[in-house]
Amino acid sequence: MFGATGKIGHLVVEQLLEAGHHVRALVRSPGKLTVEDDHLEVIVAELDDAPAIRKAVDGADAVISALGPAIDPFLRSGPLTEAMRTIVAAMHESDVRRLVALATVSVPDPRDRPGLIDRLVPVGIGLLIPGALREIQGISEVVTTSELDWTLARITAPIDIPTNGTLRAGFLGGDVGAPMARTDVAAFLVDQLTDDRFVGASPAISN
Repeated sequence: MFGATGKIGHLVVEQLLEAGHHVRALVRSPGKLTVEDDHLEVIVAELDDAPAIRKAVDGADAVISALGPAIDPFLRSGPLTEAMRTIVAAMHESDVRRLVALATVSVPDPRDRPGLIDRLVPVGIGLLIPGALREIQGISEVVTTSELDWTLARITAPIDIPTNGTLRAGFLGGDVGAPMARTDVAAFLVDQLTDDRFVGASPAISN
């Protein structure tokens, strides 16, 4: 698990443990990961520490990444993209095939049929937070060209609300693309460990 101390990543860890999985999480700031469990192993390292990333990946059945850039207009692009390259390389070295990662609807999928607002969103993000957009695009490119069994879940404005019991996954132009509960984003990522419908796809998800 990468990105375990973020708002979505923390929920992913909790849900994985509740489902009985053994979780190995690489974190930079262990104090931010308040979960404690006998089935949770924490590796403290920076995202540019390739040996630590290889240690985190080795022997895993799958990798989930909730890495995402900060909403910062002065953010420089690059570190998370490079980290994802290192993760993918470690997965190939350790013969770990399943990769589930996060992106946003700012990254298009060929199956999208976007409306006007859908087309304007990445333009606005590119103007307001260009570094974040470049990171999302970079992470997405690394994942989708990884030659792994990947799924890239694209989200829009996740918020801290209780689940309403609905989750839609598909492509823009249907009934997906709206904001959704972070807990449901986490649940979707966890569900992909046992669901192969979106292997090799970048579904947009929403409530």
